[in-house]
Amino acid sequence: MIFVTVGTHEQPFNRLVKKVDELVSEGSIKEHVVVQTGFSTYEPKNCEWHKMMSFEEMQRCLKDARIVITHGGPSSFIEALQFGKVPIVVPREEKYHEHVNNHQVDFTQLIAKRMNNIIPVYDISKLPEVIENYDHIIETKNTGESSNNKRFTDELEQIIMNLED
Repeated sequence: MIFVTVGTHEQPFNRLVKKVDELVSEGSIKEHVVVQTGFSTYEPKNCEWHKMMSFEEMQRCLKDARIVITHGGPSSFIEALQFGKVPIVVPREEKYHEHVNNHQVDFTQLIAKRMNNIIPVYDISKLPEVIENYDHIIETKNTGESSNNKRFTDELEQIIMNLED
């Protein structure tokens, strides 16, 4: 199963939701897909989808997913990491009116470089290739116990605290 979450930001993230739906429609994704669409206005036709999910539903999907695809919001991909997943992170972009600025792009770049435990996708046309090669790509990432997830979450918390100051 592939789980896609776009978080709860009030601007739609139709670009990601629609792309995943298209990949299922054309057969590039053959497994079951669950999408949390949030405030997106596009309604998937080929995936199970929910606007919002309870904490328990999210946790179950994160646990059961083979692949987690998320927006660039820290709490979304940190949750995936806590379940031992290497998330595919597609940051929201200002130019598509998905967020007020490009902080998700900047943050995704920072974490990908410093921690090497996420798979960033900045060009949505590359998503099918990343999904197809996911198992090979994660071999190059810091995963599991060797990734020192505690250190990551501590460092990430510090980065976020510094941004708030």
